[in-house]
Amino acid sequence: MSVHFEVAVLVGSLRSASITRRVARALIANAPSSLRCKLTEIGDLPLYNEDLEGRVPTWSRFRGEITGSDAVLFVTPEYNRSLPGCLKNAIDVGSRSSDKSAWKGKAAGVVSAAPHNLGGFGANLAVRQSLVYLNMPVMQQPEAYISNAADLFGEDGSVKSEATQDFIRTFMSAYGQWVAKIAVSPAG
Repeated sequence: MSVHFEVAVLVGSLRSASITRRVARALIANAPSSLRCKLTEIGDLPLYNEDLEGRVPTWSRFRGEITGSDAVLFVTPEYNRSLPGCLKNAIDVGSRSSDKSAWKGKAAGVVSAAPHNLGGFGANLAVRQSLVYLNMPVMQQPEAYISNAADLFGEDGSVKSEATQDFIRTFMSAYGQWVAKIAVSPAG
């Protein structure tokens, strides 16, 4: 009997044809069979405001999807050397109320992608900073800062070079091992 783990994949870009979404598709396509990866949409989440607690159906949907997962893979672009506001908002929505945080104990991975040479280092670090506070064990190695990403991925998420394909496979294999190590109760 094989064990499967449910992985919520959050994309920190709202644009449907974004480079980051292409990277996420490539990661999902190269996930080991033990991971059931599913995009968890964040574009419909209103900005967090405690006054709205209990009255925003998309918050309930989102929190339920995160709670129902064993792990979370964050795939983010870099905006002004940090993470995009939409991804930070999703992190905040999932963390409330603090005694019911949907993130607590979930195995996490972070991949950043950028059209320039730094590969989204600042965004990757900013996401990790929030995850430490939320008690999410984050895979440390291999790190994934994908530079010049627009040149490496096709519109459909296909990978254009064998070196990039090898890196994506290596990363997802390591992430699969990380999830298996951290996940307390497999979903399948």
